[in-house]
Amino acid sequence: MPSPLLESRRGLQLQSLGSTVLRLSLAFLLALFGTFKFFQFEATAIQPMVSHSPLLGWMYAVLSVRAASAVIGVVELGAALALLLAPWRPRLGVLGGLVATATFLTTLSFLVSTPGLLAPGNDGAGFLLKDLVLLGAALHVAGSSALAERAASGRAAAVPATAR
Repeated sequence: MPSPLLESRRGLQLQSLGSTVLRLSLAFLLALFGTFKFFQFEATAIQPMVSHSPLLGWMYAVLSVRAASAVIGVVELGAALALLLAPWRPRLGVLGGLVATATFLTTLSFLVSTPGLLAPGNDGAGFLLKDLVLLGAALHVAGSSALAERAASGRAAAVPATAR
């Protein structure tokens, strides 16, 4: 007799729950990190990485350290809000997932653009490596939301439980 955990219905329930936990956790972390960007301690902490970034380094030429950090925070908070609204507005979930994806690709690029970040004993690289998992979560949410949007607009007959 098969285990109840191996039933298809149970698998779909677990997958759906996991998808929801991923989306909410990602939104929470983006909101938390985004809120930190409005404080001096975080603006100062990210300055070495942002200043060496070919993608973001220009910000310090036009904005103060604090203002540049706040702009990054607004982007992260916007992505978090979009992810929270995804069940009701799947297009926002796609947008939030893609903005989060760009955010994590950018922070992962710091690993190669910031001198000494990969040096032994530097805790910065370890901190940034968590963004690999968050990148996967962002891609999952964007894809799930795209499937949900497609199903809601009647362009698909069936949609996996993870997209609901």
